[in-house]
Amino acid sequence: MADVMLRKPELHGRGTTVGQLRDYFEDDHVHAAIVVDADCRLLAVVERADLAAGVQAGDLAATAGRCEDRTVAASADLVTVWEEMRIRGRRRLAVVDGSGMVLGLLALKRTGLGFCSDADVRSRRENSPDRCQGQPVRT
Repeated sequence: MADVMLRKPELHGRGTTVGQLRDYFEDDHVHAAIVVDADCRLLAVVERADLAAGVQAGDLAATAGRCEDRTVAASADLVTVWEEMRIRGRRRLAVVDGSGMVLGLLALKRTGLGFCSDADVRSRRENSPDRCQGQPVRT
């Protein structure tokens, strides 16, 4: 995992709201938001569909997401994980250690033929004037 995961994904703090993540998801490159506690332990992975109409903007984002089937252990076999992601149509998985600490993000490219790199993400941000320049969101 360490060779292909994004090592510095944007992280959202415990106080992040559904409304804030709705704004975050306006970027069509964003498929998942990682919500963590102050020690960077995973609280939830939130996907766009989790923020459906019935969820209030002021609700805490972590309550809208989940960890189940949205995480992968850093020690997992990459080929197996890659195949499962392609079969299930999953493009993003938070990479965590045994204590739930977020180590990175596995981001499958749209083609399914490889993974996004930190350089890919950095380049896209540098060329997009409407996005913050790689600063993690801490709420």
